[in-house]
Amino acid sequence: MPPLPVVGLPADRTFVDPHYFHCVGEKYLTAVVDSLDGIPLIIPALAQRLPLEGLVAMLDGLLLTGATSNIEPGHYNGSAADADSPADPQRDATTLALIPLALQAGVPVLGICRGLQELNVALGGTLHAKVHAVDGLYDHREPDARSLEVQYGARHAVALEPDGLLAELAGGHEQRVNSLHGQGIDRLADNLEVEARAPDGLIEAVRVRDARGFALAVQWHPEWQVLDNAFYTAIFRRFAAACRAHAAQRSTSVAIS
Repeated sequence: MPPLPVVGLPADRTFVDPHYFHCVGEKYLTAVVDSLDGIPLIIPALAQRLPLEGLVAMLDGLLLTGATSNIEPGHYNGSAADADSPADPQRDATTLALIPLALQAGVPVLGICRGLQELNVALGGTLHAKVHAVDGLYDHREPDARSLEVQYGARHAVALEPDGLLAELAGGHEQRVNSLHGQGIDRLADNLEVEARAPDGLIEAVRVRDARGFALAVQWHPEWQVLDNAFYTAIFRRFAAACRAHAAQRSTSVAIS
């Protein structure tokens, strides 16, 4: 029986009075189980206490999830005025250190929402801290709606780069997506390639140029009811194939050693 891929998901550090908890949204965990047949491994936001290189050696995939917090502006030369938003410095410290190690090791990476922003910042790019305040850009924040079906419904179309991976997976050059976020890419990191853009020109998906393994990030939420959307399923299936290949390679290496 082929080895089950182990997929790491960095946790958010959340205060629930009177203690801190390290949490990952269930929709991300079930997406790993349902679309990858994988084992989700929650990575606590304890960067300074974790042997990150040893952790990466245990992983067959890294799924960078969305979150309610934003990346602190000091990580991308943002201004002090950008700091008045929910923050999670422990997650920042963990993911921004983990991403380069995972890429260097050839571990497949899929970034979602905050995960796209983390990938860009980890590789030297910058962000718009408040997309809605930038002239010419839309308000990409989630709607004021209690219904998750409305909140995670398709918001707008994205134009897919003609020669990109997403265009291949979609079988076309446009898809409607459930994009909802406050931050967004400003200056793209040098070794990232654009995969998709919103109608206002904002970058909505990227891949790592010359990556050793699968390395893609999207601004929208393909984990939401992933098996009910053919495009989202295709993204996760390609990630799954890369994770399974890495698991097989890792299993062979362990057996040989």
